[in-house]
Amino acid sequence: MAPIAPRPIKRLLVINRGEIATRILSSARELGIDTVAVYTENDVSHTYNARQAVQLSSPASYMDVAGMVDVAKKYSVDAVHPGYGFLSESADLAAQMAEIGVMVVGPGAENLSRTGDKLSARRLAEECNVPVLPAFTRPTGKVEEVRKFAEENGLPVMIKAVDGGGGRGIRLVRNMDDLKSLTTRAIEESPSKQVFAERAAVDGFRHVEVQIIGDGKGNVMHLWERECSIQRRYQKIVELAPSMTVDRTKVAPVIESAVAMAKKVRYASLGTFEFLFNPKTSEYFFLEINPRLQVEHTITESICSVDIVKTQLRIAQGASFEEAGLTDLSQDPVQPPKAFSIQLRITAEDPEKAYSLSIGKIQSFRFPSGNGIRVDTHLVADVPAVISTDFDSVIAKLILTARTWQDVVIKAQRALQDTSIKGIATNLALLRAIVNHPDFEAGACDTQWLEAKHDELLKRSQDIASKTKDPLHGLVNTQSASQSGGALSGASTMFRKDDAWSITLTPTSGDATTQKHHLQLTKVLKNDFPTSFAAELSYTIQGAGEAQTFRMDMESTRASGSTLNSQHPQGDKGNRDHVILPISGKLVEVLVDVGDVVAKDEAICVVKQMKMEIEIRAHKAGTVVWVTEAEDEEDVAEGMLAAVVEDEARAKL
Repeated sequence: MAPIAPRPIKRLLVINRGEIATRILSSARELGIDTVAVYTENDVSHTYNARQAVQLSSPASYMDVAGMVDVAKKYSVDAVHPGYGFLSESADLAAQMAEIGVMVVGPGAENLSRTGDKLSARRLAEECNVPVLPAFTRPTGKVEEVRKFAEENGLPVMIKAVDGGGGRGIRLVRNMDDLKSLTTRAIEESPSKQVFAERAAVDGFRHVEVQIIGDGKGNVMHLWERECSIQRRYQKIVELAPSMTVDRTKVAPVIESAVAMAKKVRYASLGTFEFLFNPKTSEYFFLEINPRLQVEHTITESICSVDIVKTQLRIAQGASFEEAGLTDLSQDPVQPPKAFSIQLRITAEDPEKAYSLSIGKIQSFRFPSGNGIRVDTHLVADVPAVISTDFDSVIAKLILTARTWQDVVIKAQRALQDTSIKGIATNLALLRAIVNHPDFEAGACDTQWLEAKHDELLKRSQDIASKTKDPLHGLVNTQSASQSGGALSGASTMFRKDDAWSITLTPTSGDATTQKHHLQLTKVLKNDFPTSFAAELSYTIQGAGEAQTFRMDMESTRASGSTLNSQHPQGDKGNRDHVILPISGKLVEVLVDVGDVVAKDEAICVVKQMKMEIEIRAHKAGTVVWVTEAEDEEDVAEGMLAAVVEDEARAKL
């Protein structure tokens, strides 16, 4: 079916959550558009001030195209905004919504088919004579084909899921011994189980991306570039705009290549064209296109003084560049706006524990204010916010803007001092270490910098934390995170439908007889134990007739921290034989059996956290004498014992 032509939007359905849903809803409201938000249980704060909020059945519903089409029909919307992640690059979503007359705000199905797939985007780059690295010409799901490519083209090799995103499905292979396991993980993180490989350009290269906006009629503009080299597991942590390259004539060809590619496909809406760029050699290579709104769009907005989301909504309704307020922006890539902006992603991850997701309830938060400081977050005061394994770990984004690079760095340092989040572990200490590092202050960080400086940055973060004083000078008594619940290092106690207990109550005094009771959960409504718990249950007293049904609501508990651990044994950090989970998540698979002989650093099991698959490895060689009984896809907690590996000689005794 033909795509929906630009037209006025009366009612917009935002099929996303978190800070980006809040961001889109706000811009739509400023344009006078009626807004509909969606949410799942225990994740509602982003619906604040939307005209209407619709509950989804589960977190998986955010990926359900048919389900979203049903919501669009039921609530009579005429447009949908997918944000980023989830269904934002789904050509199927655009096509199915078009069938019911609903516009998807974005580049459209045709542009998505040319740009959303990494191999299709690469072919577009080649058509436009844009430099690319040696790579597969077709995807594969076979490890041996990746091995053959590596043998022919040499290492390092980058493996990428064809339909990945957000750092998922990407692995850098520097050693042939690691190729099999790394390729397997990339394949498993790809929804289509298809990857491609390319020769990696890593040392000295920076990640530079160009913000493109097109009207779908052949007119294309760039809003300069962003530099996103500070990454963890190929997920961006710190972004800045414009690039720190002093010689703008070296950056200009990158911007011009992005514009040429966008014009070739008559690009519509927002898109980010990504490149690897070496400022010393002037080499650059095309990476991929993200045909959607990008997480770091904020810093482009800040240096251009443009609301990109509002601009996107206006163009979707047929506005020209002039009507969208863009024509006064220079298109000379050598002369960017006279401003610098930094975005800092605050995440619920603990860098001290291999970036383990910190599960729990946010007890309190404070964000900075002042000139040139912006905070994008879905957190709302007095609205419970629970971090779970269901969604991305981003809690908030701090965006700092100033006229000079020196001033914006100082502003970032101050803003992080004024930021606090209690109840869970975060990456705030690491961010403070990054913005105070001489390399960052000099704008000299490439894509390998964070990995190379990681231990130093952790030490710096600890030093900074040790010197941190009470900002209120002891004048106010604040309840500590440990007193108010604290972070849950593992998953909450897992109650499920049909869990049942036989309970015998025996009086300790008096003549009353022992009474037997039976309790069965018929529906779990809210499982945030021990902070709160709600369920429907069936209750029977033996010999007293039919069961009675109740709803139970528990608001607080004095349960000890030990009850928060999962039902599986916990590891002993002092026991060298124990292989312990450093993160919480879902168990993908156990890779060893009792009796297997394993080498040092051999993978024992795989845990999925935020759609990333992470191998848990043995820290010594030996024989496996015990493995966990946890099942595949079961929620597992940080600290759980995965396996016991004894020295081979001792294991034979």
